[in-house]
Amino acid sequence: MLSLCTQLEFELKRFRTPQKGITSLFIGGGTPSTVEPKLYKNIFEMLKPYMAPNIEITSEANPNSANAAWLEGMYNLGVNRISFGVQSFDKEKLKILNRAHNASQAKEAILNAKAVGFENISLDLIYATLGDTKELLENDLNTAFALPINHLSAYALTIEEGTPFESKPYMSKERLKLTSWLFKSISNFGFKQYEISNFGSYRSIHNLGYWQYDDYIGLGSGAVGKLDLERYYPTTSVEEYIKNPLNIKTEHLTPEDKKIEQIFLGLRSCVGIDKNILDKDELKKAQLLVSEEKLTFQNDTFYNENYLLADEIALFIS
Repeated sequence: MLSLCTQLEFELKRFRTPQKGITSLFIGGGTPSTVEPKLYKNIFEMLKPYMAPNIEITSEANPNSANAAWLEGMYNLGVNRISFGVQSFDKEKLKILNRAHNASQAKEAILNAKAVGFENISLDLIYATLGDTKELLENDLNTAFALPINHLSAYALTIEEGTPFESKPYMSKERLKLTSWLFKSISNFGFKQYEISNFGSYRSIHNLGYWQYDDYIGLGSGAVGKLDLERYYPTTSVEEYIKNPLNIKTEHLTPEDKKIEQIFLGLRSCVGIDKNILDKDELKKAQLLVSEEKLTFQNDTFYNENYLLADEIALFIS
């Protein structure tokens, strides 16, 4: 934690963070629920003067390690939103995904969070996995919506380098028809989709910050931060980070990089694209898509309602 505190002190100065200016805090990446709440205390104390009055503080958690005592400890620290990496309630699928918990543990963890006092509870589900069927996904949704959640994230299984699935690319199998059905089914439960992977009766302030292209501090090994036209990457080596937490690489973005990213992010979310960032040709293409009913236009902003077509539309415009 000493290294995290060292980097945080540096970043608060670099970002010239105003008091009461941080609107969201997200504890995630790795498994926060294996770290005792008291070990987070110094970070919270350092951030306290900078927290906005209604700050959203989220922690990720694994169902098998987020016991009632841990949940209560995090709640007492000030965490007011919890996000569980459930992935599925299906026994065989959890085994395929190499998850350490079972469906009972996932349900118990969510119910414990509610009992502790958490009002904002989210869970993650994985789809586009080999063996997925409509019946399996429907059962996952029915189980999820029987629990006291107000947010759900649905992520397609992606094969990343350096993960156990790298040698099993066949494990990822997305079918557009099934994905469209899944998104519609989630909406039918009353959870509105506000970006490509997130649905809820509650919209996460932290999630929306990324889509709105807000600045953010990335704290810890492998984290990412952004300030204006610079992106910051602390070392991905935990050992190196502990020795030197200020070993941070900087990526310099151009105004064109920023615009392209804003187009892609805006079309994959409810944020949309402000017409004023588009040049003459891009604006003409966007207006054509409005006439073709692929986009809508309101309050000087272009909106996309079919997030599954977002990348194709972005490529057409840019």
